[in-house]
Amino acid sequence: MMKLYDITEKPLKIYGLAVADSEKRQFFRLPEEALERFPQYGYLGRRAAGGRVRFQTDAKKLYVKMTLAGTKEDINIPLSGSAGADIYLGKGTEATYLGYIAPKTHTEGEITVEKTFDLTGEEVLVTINLPRNDHLLEMQIGIEESAKLWEAPEYTVEKPIVFYGSSITEGGCAPRPGNAYTSIVSRWLDADYRNMGFSGSARGEEDFAEYLAGFPEMSLFVMDYDHNSPSPEHLAETHAPFFEIIRKAHPDVPVLFLSRPDTDAEPEDSICRRDVVHATYEAAKRRGDEKIWFVDGHELFGKIGRPECTVDGCHPNTLGFLRMAEQIYPVMQEMLKNV
Repeated sequence: MMKLYDITEKPLKIYGLAVADSEKRQFFRLPEEALERFPQYGYLGRRAAGGRVRFQTDAKKLYVKMTLAGTKEDINIPLSGSAGADIYLGKGTEATYLGYIAPKTHTEGEITVEKTFDLTGEEVLVTINLPRNDHLLEMQIGIEESAKLWEAPEYTVEKPIVFYGSSITEGGCAPRPGNAYTSIVSRWLDADYRNMGFSGSARGEEDFAEYLAGFPEMSLFVMDYDHNSPSPEHLAETHAPFFEIIRKAHPDVPVLFLSRPDTDAEPEDSICRRDVVHATYEAAKRRGDEKIWFVDGHELFGKIGRPECTVDGCHPNTLGFLRMAEQIYPVMQEMLKNV
């Protein structure tokens, strides 16, 4: 016999979502009022990308059951990445990967999957990264009757890192949610985070900047949306105003400017976009802003093996995301010294 817990039940705790309501079967990154205010994010805002469930247990068996609204086919992402949840044990750079749960087929209707994982029986911190693409409706976890659950300790970095950007920020095309650079660096830092990456939709809208500026707390803010701008000119019109809205509301929060990593296919366009992002950084520096950092996307994939870093010439695979994380992680360590 197994004891079952809904993921909204104590002592389990959900991070990274604005809505976690098992009765309504809603696990959303954006609340209802934001979904109405920003219709361009209507479908994407109902994704659970960046959502996590955390708890501690001394179980020897961990049972996970989840129901999704469907599994839309994406030629560039396996079901483990689009519709899967993956599990890590422990925290920080010492965290270990346990496994994943995902449907085996694409379907337009609801689908439920279940899986049991082996644990050692020693007390361990468990983090379940929720599915990125397909809408989560239900999730339960189970442990044997003799085992116990405890509330997880708070993250070392309690105030969330807020990432705003493109499909790459959102996690595409990681083969599982824990492989996205946002997930990797936050895990290594043992930091809470909010993933505000929106595939093809985040275009530096000032009203959405106002929405993000209204977040009561953040440890760091990451601007990573240049991929979604229709042109370098559009990026130039929106980038600095977007940053200034965030900075006005959060004058002491360190901000990281990123430019896109997949620069090989369109080098001239990528250089133009990078220069726009860097110009925002330089202008803020001239005004005396000391809490800003810039990472050149041209450097994120490294110099050797760049063609192996993406699925389609654009979206990173596991190697691409790992290389991004390896570059960004030490920068964020430095940024957090300024919090």
